[in-house]
Amino acid sequence: MIPIKTIAKWGLAALMVGGGTGHFLTTDTYLRLMPPGLPAARELVYLSGVIETGLGLGLLLPRTQRAAAWALMVTLAAIFPANIYGATSAGTDHPAMPGVPLWLAWVRLPLQFVLIAWAYWYTRDPA
Repeated sequence: MIPIKTIAKWGLAALMVGGGTGHFLTTDTYLRLMPPGLPAARELVYLSGVIETGLGLGLLLPRTQRAAAWALMVTLAAIFPANIYGATSAGTDHPAMPGVPLWLAWVRLPLQFVLIAWAYWYTRDPA
């Protein structure tokens, strides 16, 4: 039987790789989440896509799992301002997440902390 921690690791990796890939497949969606005034927004979207994808894959390798988990926690914290921007722009004339209900835009924020805690689970020595 596969341990729940292993199954959950594959789930987190899939979320990160899927989200990272999304930065390239639906770039405009991620560009809308970039707070105004950030320079090189498109490049930052691409860079964060590469980082998320790489860290998701890094979780799956025993040799890089701990470092990837720590880096993923930092990355999730770094992109939190974009999620705040998405929530605070919901319901305005220029929403960062058009079509997303206001309540859902705000519910997304605490989920970021769940993802950080999930990544933290893989920073500890498995022994």
